[in-house]
Amino acid sequence: MPKSRASPERSTQVDRVANRLHSAAIHLLRGLRVEDTLSGLTAPRMSVLSVLVFAGPRTLGELAAAEQVRRPTMTRLIQGLEKDSLVRRQADPTDGRVSRMHATAKGRALLLEGRARRVAALRKRLEGLSPRDLDTLDRATELMERAVQAPA
Repeated sequence: MPKSRASPERSTQVDRVANRLHSAAIHLLRGLRVEDTLSGLTAPRMSVLSVLVFAGPRTLGELAAAEQVRRPTMTRLIQGLEKDSLVRRQADPTDGRVSRMHATAKGRALLLEGRARRVAALRKRLEGLSPRDLDTLDRATELMERAVQAPA
């Protein structure tokens, strides 16, 4: 069954919400990113480490695609993380020509400490909200998670 076209009112509402959500997300993440400076890593290195910690081992190509950068850029990021003993390369068990990047225990700990600092900073921001507002934000978060999972 073909999709019906959205009404102009619905389209305007979706545009308005998309713009507000985009702006709020950017401001929220910028405000929390200051916590990442305590890790001593750049934002791109933290992001790569996050992929490896939460998504598991990846090839350089997979990491480059996930981070939307070119392979040479990812190579430099990985080399820096390796130098700091936060990432290690390991030959793929099914194809020795391929290397997979793994977060080390030190890398995992560093990332999780940074995440804990960001969550604590966010918690402080949320403490001033009423229980009703927190319930609303909890529901909105659930909807955001669904929107992220939806096909583009």
